[in-house]
Amino acid sequence: MTQDVVSLGWAVLVVGAVMAAALALHPLSRRTRVPAPAFFLLASAVVSDFVPGLRGIPIETVQRVVTIALIFVLLDGGASLGWRKLRRSLAAASWLGLAGTVLIAGAIGSLAHLLLGFSWHPALLLGIALAPTDPAAVFSALGRKEISGRTGVLLDGEAGLNDPAGIALLAGVLEIGGRSTGAAVGHVALVFLEQIAVGAAVGVGGGLALLYILRRIHLPGQGLYSLAALAGALVIYGLATVAQGSGFLAVFVTGTVVADRGVPFEREIERFHDALASLGEIAAFTALGLTITLSDFDKLDAWGHGAVMAVLALLVVRPAVVMLLLQPVRLRTGERFFLSLAGLKGAVPILLGSFIVTGHEAAGRSVYAIIFVVVAASILVQGTLIPWLARRCGVPLREAPPLRPWPLGVRFRKPPAGVHRYEVQAGAEADQADVHDLGLPDTVWVALVIRNGALLKPGAGTRLKAGDEVVVLTDVESDEFTGTIAEFFEAR
Repeated sequence: MTQDVVSLGWAVLVVGAVMAAALALHPLSRRTRVPAPAFFLLASAVVSDFVPGLRGIPIETVQRVVTIALIFVLLDGGASLGWRKLRRSLAAASWLGLAGTVLIAGAIGSLAHLLLGFSWHPALLLGIALAPTDPAAVFSALGRKEISGRTGVLLDGEAGLNDPAGIALLAGVLEIGGRSTGAAVGHVALVFLEQIAVGAAVGVGGGLALLYILRRIHLPGQGLYSLAALAGALVIYGLATVAQGSGFLAVFVTGTVVADRGVPFEREIERFHDALASLGEIAAFTALGLTITLSDFDKLDAWGHGAVMAVLALLVVRPAVVMLLLQPVRLRTGERFFLSLAGLKGAVPILLGSFIVTGHEAAGRSVYAIIFVVVAASILVQGTLIPWLARRCGVPLREAPPLRPWPLGVRFRKPPAGVHRYEVQAGAEADQADVHDLGLPDTVWVALVIRNGALLKPGAGTRLKAGDEVVVLTDVESDEFTGTIAEFFEAR
């Protein structure tokens, strides 16, 4: 057997062992309430210190791996959110995700310049890197519970938008070069707006095109439809990037456009992309951890500077900015306070830090080490306190649907127009309401109720509860009408 084959075998063995270990850590994460990404990130960072050979992986290779992983994560994030949920909170989520990113980045950068002595350029790069959030870390910290109502939509929508916004902002600042202050600000604003506008346009257009294709192609196996959706997302990312737009935003928008729009094998596609997102999360945090050399942190003064920036970024800047931006939004004070403190840092800040290193910034390594300390503190400390914070703030939580490994499905040769499935959320109009007293239009009727995995025949006296799945039939079929019906079952 040749040496190349043996080397490949070792590589496959290591990848498989890392994946198995990561999956085994999920039960530990649920018991300790420490988000699973913390284990992936810290374990790979420690291992790379003891196994110097792992440090030989080029940082550019890690960036490519993490970029692909983020495509999986953002596509699944957009699909999990869906346009029906996002549309009512789109303005608030965009306000938080776009304007919030700029304000938080500027505030953190200013503090880094004033308190840590960084010159303005690396200070702004540090601020931009620490602005994006990671909803996957929040949901991991909550274990088997989910945030319901508008708070969950805003948290998810903000993170889906501030990741591409942070990357677009960093691209502009890295290209400043020797421009004057006015020219530099204009250049950054132009790059930022161009990336967001092009990414959103390609995402909407590409999402509608992908929706059209998935509804009309005929493939020999159901698994191929999942691959077709993935191929479409990769094409859309590539088109947006080549057109000087944000490929990540395009993929996120594509997910929201395609979700819940009635494509063949929709549930199978959702499960496939959910699994890919989980794999992407494991790959991203593990790969990024390998780029860290903890033994160098003392020389870079990363621990002290990182602790200072963690306190300022997590407990001062983000809460102040988010509370300010949420003033016009209809939310309770407790929900605003939770959103201001629930913005956990994740893979994107470290990815942005790696771009700062490869951008030949003189202070790149110091900035990268500080980012790692802040992210680790966010996941370990802030993430562990998320469930307690949600309870103290009165944020509505619900039990995540239990795993159901034995599904029962019905296949149709043609799209089943007029058939929809909803889950009753706590606080929704349908929660604790009799089926016959819902006030649904005459063209809509409840055909089936699923409670705790058992079928119920709806009739007089059947009172719906939070967590029930409801199958609804209607004679009218339109996106606007369907959205109106969904409001009966969603928390307000």
